[in-house]
Amino acid sequence: MTGAKPLAEQHAPFDRAVLARRRQRAAARARNHDFLLRRVAEDFAARLAIVQRQFDLAVNLGAHHGVLGELADLTNVGRMIHVDGVAEMLAQCPGEGIVADEEALPFADETIDLVVSGLALQWVNDLPGVLAQIRRALKPDGLLLAALIGGGSLVELRQAFIEAEEEVTGGASPRVAPFVDVRDLGGLAQRAGFALPVVDRDAITLTYPSALALMVDLKAMGASNALSQRRRVPVTRGVLARAAAIYETRFGMGDGRVAASIEILTLTAWAPHESQQKPLARGSAQMRLADALGVKEERGE
Repeated sequence: MTGAKPLAEQHAPFDRAVLARRRQRAAARARNHDFLLRRVAEDFAARLAIVQRQFDLAVNLGAHHGVLGELADLTNVGRMIHVDGVAEMLAQCPGEGIVADEEALPFADETIDLVVSGLALQWVNDLPGVLAQIRRALKPDGLLLAALIGGGSLVELRQAFIEAEEEVTGGASPRVAPFVDVRDLGGLAQRAGFALPVVDRDAITLTYPSALALMVDLKAMGASNALSQRRRVPVTRGVLARAAAIYETRFGMGDGRVAASIEILTLTAWAPHESQQKPLARGSAQMRLADALGVKEERGE
């Protein structure tokens, strides 16, 4: 059929070409809106500082403007290569950089000691595939440390827009991304072949002078609506005004400001290695669970 999209494109949640154009426009002002990235960088630095392991070659995947480049100052992190699909972002990164899409890693198997990724992988269309590529690129006992925006983010904005569009236009358009759930991320890492995956959740409440100020901030981050199924017409003033009014009524803080929920999921996972701790074989326990807990064991009928 003329004009039909390839099947893979039809099922891709994100329009990555649109996302890249928005990030290009946001690149010049990126440092003015990187407070979440800096929070991630501080968290990663604290985690890596206590790891008794030398990472000679590190990759910053989805590098933005290079905030995570500060990790190269740690004594156990050596050479760092920044990877981003937007040249205007990459140009601001310190040191070496490669322009490449996060969905197509330009590295050979078992060549990297450490992959860090800050608030980038939530935008890929094939997260299991990207995790599998990272796993193959890591050397045995290599580490992945990735922070993603989680599914509990911007629930207030989602609700306000759904209600506003239903009232004004009679139907809602997808506007807030379907980010990964905390319960699923560890399982995806295991399926990609990682060992010892751990997922931590950081729930943050941001405040803004108004709902419109939040929307302006998202646009300045290059994080406005890039869903493939979004409506291809600009949001009307009526919908925007109604969404802002609903937001401020439902989620106002009482002091003239509004709240915005952000969830950051941090995945720590290792490429398998024989030195890593293994689970005990089934039936090899030396003590019954009931004895360990100090309770009486009762058998079912």
